[in-house]
Amino acid sequence: MRHRFSGTITGIGTTSGRRVVVGQWRSSAFGAFADVMTEDATGHRTLLAPTQEIADFVASTYWFDEVRVVPVLCAGTSVDAGPLSLTYAVGGRTPLGRLLALTPATPWFAALVDPVARIVLRGVRTRVRARKGDREWYAARDQHRVVEATVTWAGQHCGPLSDITPPVRFGPGSTPPHPSVVSVVSIVERD
Repeated sequence: MRHRFSGTITGIGTTSGRRVVVGQWRSSAFGAFADVMTEDATGHRTLLAPTQEIADFVASTYWFDEVRVVPVLCAGTSVDAGPLSLTYAVGGRTPLGRLLALTPATPWFAALVDPVARIVLRGVRTRVRARKGDREWYAARDQHRVVEATVTWAGQHCGPLSDITPPVRFGPGSTPPHPSVVSVVSIVERD
């Protein structure tokens, strides 16, 4: 069974070591929704999901130390989800984003470019085997820089914007190493 998700993935790092990945999905098997994956400087991985159904699906696909079902409210470039508050500013399209706009959003193309993505974008994978052996493809369609961000966790400021270093460890791949918003089609195939 294939599950298709269309939307954006925003990856942001902070100088405190907290890294945040926000999925804003315009369409999916669960309808439109947003979820947040975050990892702190100690490596503790937390999923913030809006419903138990979405939490169960995402947690069975990726690895987390903690899963919380909380309202995940996204309004443009502002996200509030339980202990997380995030606002960010989006800059221009990257050169890679211009190139991605010309590519097809298909599993075969994502598989084809995976070896190149692994070399060019540290930590990025476009074809992976997920937690329970699920197959997953990421077909990126565009990319814009994130040029500034304010992140708080449980009321504490997480420091200025920085690269996503080290790469996040929710699954076999990470977001691009520089803060960005990537338009993407993600396909999860389960037996």
